[in-house]
Amino acid sequence: MLLISLCSHTLPWCSPDIRRTHATSYGSRPTREVQVQTMRRLSDKPGRRSTMFGRPITIPSNSSPLLRRSGSSPVFSDLGPSDNGYNVEEGSLNSIESSEKNTSSSMHTDAMMPPPIFLWRFKVLLFLIWGFTCCKIGWKSVMRMSVDLQHLFLYEAFLYYNPLLLVTMMVWLWGINLWAFAQVGVNHTKIFGLDQNHLTHKEIWKCATWMTIIVPTSMTAYLCLYSNGKESLAASQPVLLYAAVTMVLIFPFDKFYLSSRYYLLRTLGRILLPLQAITFSDFFVADILTSMAKVLSDLERSVCHMVHQQVATIAWFEADSVCGSHSIAIPLVLVLPYICRLFQCLRQYKDTKEETTLLNALKYFTAVPVIFLSALKYHVFPDRWTKIYRPLWLLSSVINSLYSFYWDVIQDWDLSIFSPIFRFNRPRICSNMLYGRKWVYFWAIGSNLILRCTWTYKLSSHLRHNYLTVFTITALEILRRFQWVFFRVENEWNKMKLGM
Repeated sequence: MLLISLCSHTLPWCSPDIRRTHATSYGSRPTREVQVQTMRRLSDKPGRRSTMFGRPITIPSNSSPLLRRSGSSPVFSDLGPSDNGYNVEEGSLNSIESSEKNTSSSMHTDAMMPPPIFLWRFKVLLFLIWGFTCCKIGWKSVMRMSVDLQHLFLYEAFLYYNPLLLVTMMVWLWGINLWAFAQVGVNHTKIFGLDQNHLTHKEIWKCATWMTIIVPTSMTAYLCLYSNGKESLAASQPVLLYAAVTMVLIFPFDKFYLSSRYYLLRTLGRILLPLQAITFSDFFVADILTSMAKVLSDLERSVCHMVHQQVATIAWFEADSVCGSHSIAIPLVLVLPYICRLFQCLRQYKDTKEETTLLNALKYFTAVPVIFLSALKYHVFPDRWTKIYRPLWLLSSVINSLYSFYWDVIQDWDLSIFSPIFRFNRPRICSNMLYGRKWVYFWAIGSNLILRCTWTYKLSSHLRHNYLTVFTITALEILRRFQWVFFRVENEWNKMKLGM
């Protein structure tokens, strides 16, 4: 204020605009409106003259960059409405106002959103209501059928939908695997060679949730429509479901996780034709497919029924029909994952010359007699089966189970609990534990032995008549593979860290 008074009394050559500028500079802090108005008044007089120490000077309308150093600001500048200075001031003011509006709107939106725990409980409630509704409708539909047809069509519905239910179960468990890897610091993306767009465990669970909803809903609609006498509509339900799953897998556009679907399809192609060097993801997925051989066999039978228009009919119940239980396609599909894994081991031996790959190939070859000796029951005389082929089938089953169990523990998991027996020079057991105490590893070893012994049951086509038992054993095999994944990936991660 003192400077203003001095300008007004002792310096009459000071213009009112300059005095006003000094007032805003040395006085109280002006508002943005005052600054903008001052800029406008200065810019409205591009050719104005002012006096400095009694001499007139002309303020140019365009400030030359030669009059100032780079980074400095000019003393006088003509800031018209289309020049940068005025636009900066206006832009700053508008940006501040817009940011304040966005902040207030976001706060208002956050205030309108319910808490996450409420949303989660609401989703769980809807899921339980949906599950109860499906069970109630399905049970009433089955009870509405005659006693003779209940068992037959439950078996048929089970044949169509149990493969997709087991696949859904595997997707849920794979999400748990990924979550556990993240908790213990195992970099599974580096192990499998995934890119930055790979699916997280939450996205895996989202896919599994939709599969859990869609598959039982289609199964409930199938039972309900057939029990009400609408056979044609009932037959369309599994066909539409299988067509939808196929379309989602091969959908060529960037929807439904295109990169992940392409990665899966490419890996399956490399498994079927192992003409290139085998990667960890190649034989890892192939090992999982060996545990899902029964699922693949049921998928083949389901597609066979759909192609031959035998859905929701009793034609396919004849054992000797094209899609019957005596079809030669059943053992061929069952043995396919093991043959692919066998060729992978041979390809690895060609590339690395390691003898362990040949021993691993022998392990997969031991599953071939189990599958084909079981299928011979329907193609030989009963006495010949009982006296010759059944003892051979039992022997091959024991060999396959024990050999596979040994390979899981010693090679895939690298646990040396059998070192005193087989005299392997390996570190002590559980030297690199990532999943808790030692009892976890001993539990995995014991359960793996039991489930390996029951594994041959699902590979034997002559034991397929009890579909509930086969479904239970297949689900247990998927659980065994689920825990196998933990220790197999752990072993690979330890090798990578050690630079092996």
